[in-house]
Amino acid sequence: MIAKHALVRTLSDVDIRLVKIFITVTECGGFAASELELNIGRSTISKHISDLETRIGLKLCNRGPSGLSPTPEGEQVLEAARKLLVSIDGFQCEIDNIHSHLTGTLRIGLFNQSTTNPFAHVHKAIQRFDDIAPDVSLEIALDPPVSLEARVTDGTMDVAIVPGHRQTSQLDYTVLYSEHMTLYCGEGHALFDTPPDAPVAELDMASHKYAGYAFNSPNLQAGHSLGISRAARVEEEGALVLLIQSGRYLGYLADHVADTFLRLGTIRSIAPAETGYSSTFAAITRKKIVPDRKTQEFVSCLRTCHSTNIVQ
Repeated sequence: MIAKHALVRTLSDVDIRLVKIFITVTECGGFAASELELNIGRSTISKHISDLETRIGLKLCNRGPSGLSPTPEGEQVLEAARKLLVSIDGFQCEIDNIHSHLTGTLRIGLFNQSTTNPFAHVHKAIQRFDDIAPDVSLEIALDPPVSLEARVTDGTMDVAIVPGHRQTSQLDYTVLYSEHMTLYCGEGHALFDTPPDAPVAELDMASHKYAGYAFNSPNLQAGHSLGISRAARVEEEGALVLLIQSGRYLGYLADHVADTFLRLGTIRSIAPAETGYSSTFAAITRKKIVPDRKTQEFVSCLRTCHSTNIVQ
């Protein structure tokens, strides 16, 4: 039975722990799926959710054979809970700034996997940062640029690395590295045997299917400049590779990603001199609220590790 009135008047450590469990359970989609994340049994998780419902006097979740889903009240509590944790993180950041010793969690976002880009040295920046701040925990997420920009702006992410083609006045940008992009097709495509120096004007680009990102990106702009529209939308680079390899779609890939498939002979470039372009990547942080010391330190590590590797 859910209490008619909230029992909580002042938040305690226990309440905050229950709130964190509630967020994790909803993000995982149920008790069973959250067991590994929380490292506690589902019966205990269920009891914790019941305890939170009792303490705040609201039913938060519907439980059934199909799983767990937040009630309308639960959705509102979930939004408030996330704001609460952001506020707590903000308080922790202020304390960290007072201490000379850096602690806490640094939340980093990436648009794509930069490990194969010879000009990207994010791993070296992480190594350097760990030498400076070994007690700072890292959380790294891969998301589309728009999501990363929104999360940095609202404070739920500290720093992100995104394409720098479209800048907003709410963020600061630190240019890090570039990558070169080229249009490719797969084996079996009508353009696969086209001479590499064949001009784009002779290839009837608009008649071919094009696969591109489902969000605003240099990839989208490049496709428009060639007069081709998307017939397939993807969220990540791996899906682009798959569609290009099918031999049914044209698509842009970073040259360092395409290299493996070029050596295998499963894809080939299309008029690289005309279709190729370079995309610059930058670290973004909030402008209105000065980033905390650990964020500033990490951006400094990024800047140092990329200082001689920007492709103009």
